[in-house]
Amino acid sequence: MSTTHYLKTAPVYFDAQKRGDKTFEIRRDDRGYQKGDTLVLCKYGKGRGYSGIGFLDERGSAVSDFPDSDNVEKITCEVLWILTGGQHGIKPGYVVMATKPINSKEVGE
Repeated sequence: MSTTHYLKTAPVYFDAQKRGDKTFEIRRDDRGYQKGDTLVLCKYGKGRGYSGIGFLDERGSAVSDFPDSDNVEKITCEVLWILTGGQHGIKPGYVVMATKPINSKEVGE
């Protein structure tokens, strides 16, 4: 059974994933990630004209403190493959997940 994981993603990594330059996620293995899981990458960081940190829209403005807001820019990915830590130089307790975008344009839907 697959699980959906909402993940805060810094703009530099989010934008690389959106462009298709980055097709993987490296994360602490604290959620029991599995092949077939869905990752909802939520753009997160310091927004323009906003004094704090929050989830960002496609203009880079902080719009919410919650990832499920309609205005938060998101990329939905499927986990295709997982390399677990403790091998090939990956630190124990971390995973590298090969990902494939399912839908990269969800703002305002």
